[in-house]
Parts: sequence; C-alpha cells; structure tokens
Amino acid sequence: MQVEHIALWVADLERARRFWETYFGASASSEYVNARGFHSYFLTLDGGARIELMCDGTQVLGSDDRPHDGWAHVALSLGSAEAVDALTVRLIADGYRCVSGPRTTGDGYYESCVLDDEGNRIELTV
Repeated sequence: MQVEHIALWVADLERARRFWETYFGASASSEYVNARGFHSYFLTLDGGARIELMCDGTQVLGSDDRPHDGWAHVALSLGSAEAVDALTVRLIADGYRCVSGPRTTGDGYYESCVLDDEGNRIELTV
C-alpha cells in the first residue's frame, strides 16, 4: 500500500501552487474546475508523491463541508542534513516562518518545520 496523494485546502490556490513549484520543484497539472466552483491542482514532486491543492469559493473554511483547514503537517525527505539546512535558510530569507529546528529530535530525526503562506506546517527532514 502507498499514499496516492495528500489533499490540502487553501484560500489562495495560485499562491499555494507557486509556493510548491518554487521551493519544492513541484510540477502542476492543469487547473481543474467543476460547475460548483471547486478548483484544484495536482502537484507532483520528485519521486512521484502528489499533493492536491483545493479551493472552493462556495464553502467557508471550517464549515461542515470542509471540516479541517489545511493539514497537521506533511514531511518531505530532502536527502541530507545540508539540504534541510539550506532550504530552511532560503525559506527564512524569503520571509517564511521556521517554527522549529533545524534540529535532531528525540527519536533521531534531523528536521526543521516551516509554515507556508497560510500557516500550514511543512516538515523538512533527511
């Protein structure tokens, strides 16, 4: 079994797409729009992992139709501690907030955790 994709509700679909393309080399599908006003992109990362960015202007964040805003976090393996450090520094320099790390956790992972434009947690790990 494998994860097919993770889905993320966002308020600004285009800004979220640009973030993932710029910092994680994501490749976006064509925008999907249905008759009810739902918009989405599927983003593909190196290695094949996919993220579905979703925005629905007809629903309110936190409503019964959208019970959760964003996600708890997504962990992305960058391959080395140096890569974690470098991307963390780049994101901070570009104005993004680092909420932890880079550090070695109690269970032995080297990681940092940053927030995207909408406060979603992205864990950068080896």
